[in-house]
Amino acid sequence: MRLSKPALVVLATLYATSAWGQSTQREPNIGYLYPSGGQRGDVFHVTAGGQLLRGARKVFVSGDGVHAKVIKHYRPVRNIQKEQREELQKRLEMVREKRLAELPGKGRRLRPPGSGPAQKDAGKPTPRKGAESTAAAKNETPTKKDNTRKSPYRPVEHPLLYNLEDKSLRELQHLVHQLFFPRWKRQLNTQIAEMVLIEVSIDSNAAPGDRELRIETPLGLTNPMVFQVGQLPEVCELEPNDSRIIPNAKLPKARPISLPVLLNGQIMPGDIDRFRFRAKRGQQLVMQVNARRLIPYLADAVPGWFQATLTLYDAKGNEVAFADDYRFDPDPVLFYKIPANGVYELEVRDSIHRGREDFVYRIAVGEQPFITGMYPLGGRAGVTTVASITGWNLTRNQLFLDTRPSGERVRRTALRQGKWVTDSVTYAVGAMPECSETEPNAIVRNAQRISLPRTVNGRIAGTDDVDVFLFEGHAGDEVVAEVCARRLHSPLDSLLRLTDASGTVLDWNDDDMQKEGHLHRDMGLLTHHADSYLRARLPEDGVYCIHLADAQHHGGAAYGYRLRISPPRHDFTLRMTPSTINVPAAGFVPLCVHALRKDGFDGDIELVLKDAPAGFALNGGRIPRGQDSVRMTLEAPLRPTGRPVALRLEGRALIGGQTVSRPVVPSEDMMQAFLYRHLAPCQELVVSVRKPRFRGRLFGLADSDSVRVPAGGTTQVRIRAPKHPKLREVELELSEPPEGLTLQEVTVVPGGLAFRLNADGDALEPGFADNMIVEAFMETEVAGRGGKAPQRRRVSLGVLPAMPLEIVQR
Repeated sequence: MRLSKPALVVLATLYATSAWGQSTQREPNIGYLYPSGGQRGDVFHVTAGGQLLRGARKVFVSGDGVHAKVIKHYRPVRNIQKEQREELQKRLEMVREKRLAELPGKGRRLRPPGSGPAQKDAGKPTPRKGAESTAAAKNETPTKKDNTRKSPYRPVEHPLLYNLEDKSLRELQHLVHQLFFPRWKRQLNTQIAEMVLIEVSIDSNAAPGDRELRIETPLGLTNPMVFQVGQLPEVCELEPNDSRIIPNAKLPKARPISLPVLLNGQIMPGDIDRFRFRAKRGQQLVMQVNARRLIPYLADAVPGWFQATLTLYDAKGNEVAFADDYRFDPDPVLFYKIPANGVYELEVRDSIHRGREDFVYRIAVGEQPFITGMYPLGGRAGVTTVASITGWNLTRNQLFLDTRPSGERVRRTALRQGKWVTDSVTYAVGAMPECSETEPNAIVRNAQRISLPRTVNGRIAGTDDVDVFLFEGHAGDEVVAEVCARRLHSPLDSLLRLTDASGTVLDWNDDDMQKEGHLHRDMGLLTHHADSYLRARLPEDGVYCIHLADAQHHGGAAYGYRLRISPPRHDFTLRMTPSTINVPAAGFVPLCVHALRKDGFDGDIELVLKDAPAGFALNGGRIPRGQDSVRMTLEAPLRPTGRPVALRLEGRALIGGQTVSRPVVPSEDMMQAFLYRHLAPCQELVVSVRKPRFRGRLFGLADSDSVRVPAGGTTQVRIRAPKHPKLREVELELSEPPEGLTLQEVTVVPGGLAFRLNADGDALEPGFADNMIVEAFMETEVAGRGGKAPQRRRVSLGVLPAMPLEIVQR
């Protein structure tokens, strides 16, 4: 039956806004920010590139002290046509003449391609600091009326043209490279083609570090992007900045940059950026890149992120230092002690000469303090722990670790040194007794004897070093050995072996990785989970040994570890996606929580909202016994919240007769290099509750108990719904159901709808439990454009609240 457009609008609006969230609606997305941060006390512009950003109206930044607002949304910039080029050239020429007139002596004009010698390089957008501009600059089109014939082409619009009249000659040259160079004739990348210009103001006392930035659009909030609050003076690159390329215009010679400084830039295809700075003999410079840290994974690039390299040249052009990573971290850090006064040049590029607007970087250059090593890598809860630290430009060699019993098991801290804060370091806090490794302990004969349970703090001190720990065990006992090193930013790639007294290997493990298909649930930003884990049952009473080594036969003072040897200790950690949720008031939206079970724990985990505002609720908030993940729904309040709300989820389970609580870490499900997916942790779970067209929650479940389906049989499920003539046109479908569960025979019944669930007895056995989420659809006819025939389209009306499901004996 064909629905009229008015009927469809009424029914779709009624259902989508009053009962269900819009589960399949495409949501706005940010692909990059440039620059991805700023200095405390500054006001500057940031360009956000992404998709579905039209109508961007507000910007939200986590934490205090950072204020941001939308200036303008820009549609994708495609190939610039002749008429557009000529109009823009006129505008540029006016500003050039003004700048040239301000210079002492005579200068040559800046010529875009087509009006002079060909350009040899191209540049990237450089947001200009400051919020004020003329009315003409804000409008970005001439405001004076004339009687000339108007061009059929829209004027070129781009963030670089904002505040055009205030730009310097150097900034104008950068603009010419960005807008006119032929590489813009490449294929448009729709994922980052739209742009939003944002004005950011950072308080002078804002806490330095990483924040999360989201943009609000009519379609909802975007995903979060890393935005950094820095301590150093900031510089944005201006092209051409490769010293091997001579600009085709005579510009005032740029002075070397003063240190310390934070360099911002973007790498385009085949691009190389160079920065000149003056340094003095004896300076111990630290050059630290943030690139992959800003955008952890790129779905359509191999190896899956911007792989930056750093090269340092002296005044004669000789290469004096190079770095393409920092240990196992793709973001390089280059350390160099300046041997002589002079001007040095720092080069940054992609290791395989790729590039795009989202190849964004920030490089801190100066004598800032930097921690390269720490020992131990943690301590016991409630026990005062002071770690020894080493590094560059440190005035202290000790760091106090917060080991208060309340708090996360893995924590981060940094050393405050005068006005500076060092790079952050990661450490662990445990509940078991601890000891330190003592040498020599490389063979069974002189193995270090320990009693269980125990956490050992140690180091693999050198090439081919092995640490051996001896303990007594009994037949039938289970023992767990777990290394915590790479998770704490140690370069150790551990290898564990369990042997008996004679040296016979009973069990061994190299890398422990919790993985579902191509989804790496516990890896976050680590793509090589190098920490080892083994769990074994002892065959007889006697003496056993745990051997710990580096799988790559490396070692050194930085190769620290924490080794837990104990009976199994049931536990779990939790991750959830997505980290940004958009839902209409009184609606429901799906989310997924993943459980990383430890040491064989397989019990139920109850999920709850912690200190949530009134009106929010979880439906199906339980991960059943033995399940590693479950989809549930978040129920929104009856009215919009106005501003986005940060929510916290907590998981609770009964372990050893006691209730254990663990936080649920919000994450983004990100794809790496076309294939692998990772749960990348975020700082906050943010929910935007939008305004619905109708008030009230008109639809729901007829029965709040779990749905019980016999294996190999069927059961009926009822849904409460108001009387409506178009109710029979609604189609119901299971959303990502377990294999073997099907929905059939949707009918209109008194009080709402009913359908039958069928459980395949071969695929679903008694005892299986999960959540069931039902999505509603309707078909409509959409008028064709340009004389084309009308097309039928299936429209999602959203989802119902999650219903607990249990397969029972028939």
